[in-house]
Amino acid sequence: MKGNLFGEAVAEPYAEAMMSVAQSQNLTDKFGEDARALIELVKSSPELQKFLGDPLVPTEKRKEVIRQVVGDQVHSLMMNFLMLLVDKKRILFLETICQEYLNRLRELNQTVLAEVTSAVELSEEQKQSVREKVKSVSGAREVELATKVDRDLIGGVIIKVGSQVFDASLRGQLRRISLRLSNA
Repeated sequence: MKGNLFGEAVAEPYAEAMMSVAQSQNLTDKFGEDARALIELVKSSPELQKFLGDPLVPTEKRKEVIRQVVGDQVHSLMMNFLMLLVDKKRILFLETICQEYLNRLRELNQTVLAEVTSAVELSEEQKQSVREKVKSVSGAREVELATKVDRDLIGGVIIKVGSQVFDASLRGQLRRISLRLSNA
């Protein structure tokens, strides 16, 4: 399920097709919600990942399990898309396809993804502050946050937006001080 170069090459046309259907039916945001839910489902279930990746599992059995697991949690067109991925033997790339769709959706909505790593869980106020700062730096209309906690940071945050990294962590500050002292 993890993305690799081949997986990304496979994902692009499927994500593009997904976006095309979503736009034609005015369902881009609904498909985005469904894609996020599917990513979370796949990430949270190693058993499902193994099942979907097993080449010995018959197509009909995969479809049956997907219908049972996903049920009516996704739009019917998304369910049709999942069945197509099974038929084309591309269901293994579901996570990568959904990630690529979300990238296209962010681009369409002028939204940037900010990956925020902090020493402690951020409050809603702190998250909003990070969003505002990222908006001002990036010029984006909206900011989507992906947060995670890393206790090794000691304090502060690291914010990654695209290829830019803003390290305002205590660990990073200590590392910079150490480098200055060693160069002096």
